[in-house]
Amino acid sequence: MAGSSPATNRALIESALDFAADKRCRRDDAFGEEVPGRADDGFELDGLVRRLVIRGRAGWAAYAACMGQTKVPARTIPADASTARPAGSSGATSVAEVVSPMSQQEVGRQGAAGAGAQKVVAHPSLEERQTKGRVARAETPHAGLSVWEPAADRADPVALLTGQETSRVQELVPVRHTRMAVSAFTFYRGAALVMAADLAGFPRSGLDVQLCGDAHLSNFGLFAAPDRSVIFDVNDFDETNPGPFEWDVKRLATSFVLAARDNGLSAKAGRAAAEAAAGAYRQSMAAYAGKPEIEIWYDRIDAARLVGAVRDLPSGKGKSEAKKKAKAEATIQGAAAKARLRDAWSAIEKITEVVDGRRRFRDQPPLLTRLDIAPDAAAQLNALFREYRATLQDDRQELLKRYEIIDMGHKVVGVGSVGLLAFVLLLRGRDENDLMVLQVKQAQASVLEGYTRKSVFTKHGHRVVTGQRLMQAASDSFLGWIDGPAGRSFYVRQLRDMKWSPDPASLSEKRIGAYAVLCGHTLGRAHARSGDAIAISAYLGTGKSFDKAVSVFAESYADQTEQDFAAFTGAIADGRLGAHEDAGGAEGIRATQALNAGPAKRKRTAKRTT
Repeated sequence: MAGSSPATNRALIESALDFAADKRCRRDDAFGEEVPGRADDGFELDGLVRRLVIRGRAGWAAYAACMGQTKVPARTIPADASTARPAGSSGATSVAEVVSPMSQQEVGRQGAAGAGAQKVVAHPSLEERQTKGRVARAETPHAGLSVWEPAADRADPVALLTGQETSRVQELVPVRHTRMAVSAFTFYRGAALVMAADLAGFPRSGLDVQLCGDAHLSNFGLFAAPDRSVIFDVNDFDETNPGPFEWDVKRLATSFVLAARDNGLSAKAGRAAAEAAAGAYRQSMAAYAGKPEIEIWYDRIDAARLVGAVRDLPSGKGKSEAKKKAKAEATIQGAAAKARLRDAWSAIEKITEVVDGRRRFRDQPPLLTRLDIAPDAAAQLNALFREYRATLQDDRQELLKRYEIIDMGHKVVGVGSVGLLAFVLLLRGRDENDLMVLQVKQAQASVLEGYTRKSVFTKHGHRVVTGQRLMQAASDSFLGWIDGPAGRSFYVRQLRDMKWSPDPASLSEKRIGAYAVLCGHTLGRAHARSGDAIAISAYLGTGKSFDKAVSVFAESYADQTEQDFAAFTGAIADGRLGAHEDAGGAEGIRATQALNAGPAKRKRTAKRTT
């Protein structure tokens, strides 16, 4: 407020204190922000006072009206608004005096930039956060988390999945069915929607975090951080959205039960792995509840830390225990070595070739189908690439400006993702030895949105990228998003950058428990970045009741998944669902051809493939 005196600003502060002590206004229509009205509710005085000082009498009038006042309090602006600082005084005497020297132009700029962009954030005490967790536990006891009983009106899982597929590339839907039909575990990988619908019918903790949304064991692994160290983290975020933390824990635990059954392991091994994952999550959250927020943010699990954890384990008696530790250490180092071999150039050598002196993608259907880029399509592609580049940090934008697109292909990837478009772009820098491959993957609405909350992002690629950056300790340097033709949304990342995950089929009775602990701890760290670790830890407690409840649920839900899998394969057997994957990649070829066709032709092509 140009020309405001210290006395004016002090009066504003005093009036704000009076109103904060006596009134409550959950919605501040004057500023478009959530503003609690009592100091003991986490009221942020500095944020409100700064805005009142900036906006002066008009801003205060709007705030007073929001709280049911019709007039600006007389003491808001003193009679002598030009009262100067007493002679001989020095330095600022209030928060308002620090922020008040501002021109009217600066006020306008700040008001425009801040409107609707940032909300006032409450900062409850440690005790209040712990109380929140204990109250949540009283309202939703651990025992309630163990329950799985299908509702009488439970939706048909096959109908849910086919409904989800209507927006996918129809030529690829039979491929999705084929991959999901391999086992109950692969079916589970593609049935995140079914589980979200099931979980929605049960009580929730009310302690929300940024969920992965599909936290099964195959969506964890090693990859390269921007500093080129190899780290272990969650690595799939297609379904990410805010929701109750226990949904991710339950999905992770159930995946271990199903993987154990798929591998022919004992029921005890699957149950123990599920309990180990939940227990590691609980212990991890307890550790993060005791850390400063900035330490949680910087924490990450790299290969060196994993090796150190093995070395720090209590040494048992005899040579056999020493051999076990040495073997575990060698396993970790071997996995990290495999990840380092799977770098960008390993992908380039595998999926590209040199023809007439120019590097291009190979035609390797069904893995990869090369696409010809017509001149008019090249112009559109380069325009979209510039839009994507603008979603990166400034320094990465500068780096990508040195690369040009020289070829393009389409990949059919994953299990649950099949039917969504997934392109690859070959980029060249200074010469033929300076190459990079980016993956451009289609993003649709999260399966969680119908059961937790609607995404705040209008572009689902943006949703995926934001969720990934929030949950991962370090994300791909070139992670960004774009809106493509026909309203499709995409996110972009490097195709392969030291990425490696264990084959679920390789998990023995000994290894599956250790891997469950690693995944459970990692999920706890990811949730602690976006959720309230103190409240969640208070909810979880120090005993094992949460671990056991999740384990009981996981076994029951694994039984349900096997029943759903039987219904799914039955629908394939009786012809209700098409399921085929041509060794020559005919489905992927038809899909890419259909992209260049009109809507009518796409519809006719889809009918022929079902």
